[in-house]
Amino acid sequence: MRVVVENLTGTLFYIQLGNDATVAELKREIEAQEKLPCDRLILVLDTNLGCDPIHDDGGGASLVDYGVRDGSHIYIFFNPLDDHDADDGADGERSSYSFVFTSSSDCYSLSGVADCLPSS
Repeated sequence: MRVVVENLTGTLFYIQLGNDATVAELKREIEAQEKLPCDRLILVLDTNLGCDPIHDDGGGASLVDYGVRDGSHIYIFFNPLDDHDADDGADGERSSYSFVFTSSSDCYSLSGVADCLPSS
């Protein structure tokens, strides 16, 4: 299958994968082709009903299980870099990041920041 991938700047590129490809394989292909760190990639599938995150649980989840098929449009976001020098408070614990994915019409909200994505 061939999927179209769009980065945060709106640049499109294509990834060719086998029909039984996993989420991890897609991330490795993106890393190889675009020189992006696969361990920081967040993948979001554009569907006719909105956008759905594609989770890599480390168990070899199939792209097809997430509804990805030939011609699917996938957006990529990035997990932030760990800030090992910053403390969250007096208890000395490091800050942690969390992402909240919600969709509303043509807008997709990632960690409280709305990134309006064009609908397909």
